[in-house]
Amino acid sequence: MDAAQVELVERFPGADDYCRLRADAGMAPRTIDAAQRGLPNTLYGVSLLLDGEVVGMGRVIGDGGCFFVVVDIAVAPALQGQGLGKRIMAALDDWLRANAPPSAVVSLAADGDAKHLYAKFGFVETTPLSVNMEYQVD
Repeated sequence: MDAAQVELVERFPGADDYCRLRADAGMAPRTIDAAQRGLPNTLYGVSLLLDGEVVGMGRVIGDGGCFFVVVDIAVAPALQGQGLGKRIMAALDDWLRANAPPSAVVSLAADGDAKHLYAKFGFVETTPLSVNMEYQVD
């Protein structure tokens, strides 16, 4: 697959594509029900399309004023390592810088080496001052 043929569109995929791409990219699964409830609350999202198929995504969630969270950055395995994650992040970063007010906090949870990509957009590790904590509802 050729990353040059991939189109970035300013809309987030539907629940089916969202769940499929998370699984394909090795991310923790989400149920269709959870996706159908959560995705409409996206503040801003992008999709990467190749021949009409969703092959990448990223979105921003939050309260629209004080806190913004970058989530669901995923690229299909066959297209990873070709700069598409950076394209997604650049689009999200552009939107955040144009729409988040001064004093807003933008955060994300970086998995593995993805922290190096996020650092290029100004994200810094906050440990030991703060640590990411979470739990998953069973």
